[in-house]
Amino acid sequence: MTPYVILFLAGLVGVLAALAHILTARAETGNPLLAALLAAGFGLFTAVTIARDGVMPVWVNHTSNLWGIQVWWDLLFALGIACFFVVPRARAQGMAVPQWLLFVAATASIGLLVMVARLFWLERRTTG
Repeated sequence: MTPYVILFLAGLVGVLAALAHILTARAETGNPLLAALLAAGFGLFTAVTIARDGVMPVWVNHTSNLWGIQVWWDLLFALGIACFFVVPRARAQGMAVPQWLLFVAATASIGLLVMVARLFWLERRTTG
């Protein structure tokens, strides 16, 4: 098994574990520490990837064929759907939504995870 296949499978296992937790948890708000740790871990992985491969492979990957475009659109749809659900809650907590969305637009899932960590922290602070 190549390192890329291992990373692919690790991501799949991680998502399945997260989905299992979401299906079984009864918490009113998410875990801010977990969201922050995911943001830090993914941010570190992204930094290593950029240091090793640069940023141009992202452009090449998403503009070379229909699968690349499909993956790009899928990422955009997922980000849009997440923001659709997160933004009203963020507004309710008094977060500066335009600035957060600029951060999310610039960093995608990393920024979204940081935003969600902050949201969860604010929600727990007001309910607990």
